[in-house]
Amino acid sequence: MERIREFWQEFLVKTGRDSATKYFEVFHFCNDEKSANELLELVLEGRKRATASAVPLYEAEGEALPKIGDLSIVTDWDGNPKCVIETTAVITLPFREMTYVICKREGEDENLESWQKNHIKFFTEEMESIGSEFTWDMEVLFEDFEVTYRA
Repeated sequence: MERIREFWQEFLVKTGRDSATKYFEVFHFCNDEKSANELLELVLEGRKRATASAVPLYEAEGEALPKIGDLSIVTDWDGNPKCVIETTAVITLPFREMTYVICKREGEDENLESWQKNHIKFFTEEMESIGSEFTWDMEVLFEDFEVTYRA
């Protein structure tokens, strides 16, 4: 956790932000090392500019939903901080209503069908972790972001 604190302090100083500024969360993408690190690279390359989350997970864990202006630290799988992102837009919609116009901003898939396949697998695992299950009506939070700082 010390490396996160140091990284955050460095970010605040180098970007001229108030020292009282707090981050929303520290996270890595996905549930496995290979995917987490690959998606981080897409973020750092500028190809991945959004992410999707299952709203029921936030509710089950009693966590606030991200909102515009939130700052988050993205790490690699091993927890090394690599960048700070700022949330620029948030929409919530049922999984079944996702379109390729929206999900292509994640920079991961070539079409809606591959996005659905990959996210059904991911959301199924996530929902099982809270004793629930994925459904096509499950609310998805789609969050656009921009990288505001890199390690």
